[in-house]
Amino acid sequence: MKKVTVVGGGLAGSEAAWQLINRGHEVRLYEMRPKTMTPAHKTAHLAELVCSNSLRAANVENAVGLLKEEMRRLNSLIMMAAEESRVPAGGCLAVDRVAFSAYIEKKLFDSGKVELIREEISAVPEDDIVIIATGPLTAPSLAEELAKLAGRDDLYFYDAVAPIVSAESVNMDIAFFASRYDKGDADYINCPMTKEEYDAFYEAIVSAKLYEPHGFEKIKFFEGCMPMEEMAARGRETMCHGPLKPVGLIDPRSGKMPYAVVQLRKEDREGQLYNMVGFQTHLLRGEQERVFRMIPGLENAEFLRYGMIHRNTYIHSPKILDPTMETRERQGLFFAGQLTGVEGYVESSANGLLAGINAARCAEGRERVIFPPETAIGALAHYVSGGGSGKFDPMNITFGLMPPLKERVRKKKEKNAKIAARSLEILETIDVS
Repeated sequence: MKKVTVVGGGLAGSEAAWQLINRGHEVRLYEMRPKTMTPAHKTAHLAELVCSNSLRAANVENAVGLLKEEMRRLNSLIMMAAEESRVPAGGCLAVDRVAFSAYIEKKLFDSGKVELIREEISAVPEDDIVIIATGPLTAPSLAEELAKLAGRDDLYFYDAVAPIVSAESVNMDIAFFASRYDKGDADYINCPMTKEEYDAFYEAIVSAKLYEPHGFEKIKFFEGCMPMEEMAARGRETMCHGPLKPVGLIDPRSGKMPYAVVQLRKEDREGQLYNMVGFQTHLLRGEQERVFRMIPGLENAEFLRYGMIHRNTYIHSPKILDPTMETRERQGLFFAGQLTGVEGYVESSANGLLAGINAARCAEGRERVIFPPETAIGALAHYVSGGGSGKFDPMNITFGLMPPLKERVRKKKEKNAKIAARSLEILETIDVS
């Protein structure tokens, strides 16, 4: 069995390494932290979650829920870690960040097949089989080398992180526990707003001072992780139809639905930390304190992490990758994770899973696996490897990436359930050994 080089110890790199060692291969895993840190990471742990602690919807009638189920059936380390470190979050799968990373590290290192090298890689290794999974925060020196592969250097976007507050600093005389439509347990803290309170908050956020990155490049945000202030700038009511929507929530003090609601989601098992759901931001720190403390229930909020923005890099995958995640020009060189243009924790992990499976088959001299687009894993792989040299933007998994059903189904939930059933049935026929 060959030793495979994996560059990057994030979600995709960790998942790829797991798939390799479970097929009998040894892994040389490079991770530059803590010697070289990124603007968003805080620790040296593998698979550190830098933005939200949520892996999003849990049911298979949702595309990301289907993707998670496919991964479970393919022995995903990320899914195992998520289940072991799960915290209550209604219909979502959310995790304790510390326990999540600890589980992944233990599984990888207990195998005895992973050599971890704390070193920054500035060029693509010349080893026989390599997986590049350095993520959206790829070091600048390596990013420059990768840009040459695709012949362009304009592929990036800015991502934003939401603040975390101390649970004991939330005023529970105003805020209340509930899940939308009373689905599951009352896992969220809800901060209700009247119209007057919302209007004052809106005026404060659209006039607040922002952090501006150095240099002259244009700030491009990914639509799926839009900063709160960018959302507010699109219209006074935009936030009410997004993360502040009150639908399905009743304020126990009034017995009525509030005009707007800010939700806080548990970050840790003990319930000491809460994430401000949907509050990705690039407001200056002082402005975050001033504006967010206008939210009823957060007037004395203690901010344990402030929101921030960071630059994400991705390659022009349609020009250089096959749906196996192997490059067309160099056999044995694979890419995985957000660097390929998939967006989201689960999508990145699934992409790493695919790259790990195919790198193992490459090491064994076997034909690579191409997942059909009827599967969620395959739909993402075909998206990032297709499209020629035209416009290419990061993408979350959606049912829209998958071929439609042959029969017409009017009800959306029923249609999605049938698409999911088709996917899981096809998945059982794929040889991933």
